[in-house]
Amino acid sequence: MDYKIETHMHTSQASACSEDSGAVIAREYKKCGYDGIIVTDHFFNGNSAIDRRLPWEEKINLFCSGYEDALAEGRKIGLDVYFGWEYGGDGGMEFLTYGLDKAWLLAHPNLLSMPIREYLALVRADGGFVSQAHPFREAPYIGEFRHYPDLTEGAEVINSSHLRPEYNRRAIEYAEKYGLIKTAGSDTHSLKRFYNGGMIFHKKINSIQDFIAELRRGDYELIGE
Repeated sequence: MDYKIETHMHTSQASACSEDSGAVIAREYKKCGYDGIIVTDHFFNGNSAIDRRLPWEEKINLFCSGYEDALAEGRKIGLDVYFGWEYGGDGGMEFLTYGLDKAWLLAHPNLLSMPIREYLALVRADGGFVSQAHPFREAPYIGEFRHYPDLTEGAEVINSSHLRPEYNRRAIEYAEKYGLIKTAGSDTHSLKRFYNGGMIFHKKINSIQDFIAELRRGDYELIGE
């Protein structure tokens, strides 16, 4: 069987740039033929909708609310929903983080004080997977390109929200140069601009760890360009 999954999307509960709630987004993805989605809201060092002045536990609870609403809706309608996040803070560069959970975030209240290399090393040491999001996107919030092929396993080589194909072409060349695992996602922030990106696996994905294992195995298709 083929299994279509979104790997990069945002909810309005946690991402300031998103327009739709987790539950609404889950229903739309189901309607569009997806089998699963990974909610990757912007973390507090990105375009977060969460008040940074709140205590850590309260911030994490609010941060996870978009995912949790999508998960509850997904259970009703038959859509798998998994958890991740988009970690930022390195001159505008951002990193899709998979395989770790809410408990892990709660246990690391010092995350925002870490240099990016320390963060990436910690995620890897604790069994997570990082794919650098849109590694060659040009935007006002992004300074110089900074890449860490020694500490990231993957690169998002197709971000279907891009209007300039060279961003994706450069990402593909980068991934191939360093032997990085290629990922693809829509980067959806609003259902008014739904880009139909993601990945197709040739077996059912049963957990976020299963997703990571299949990424490493390499039997999938990239979609969305």
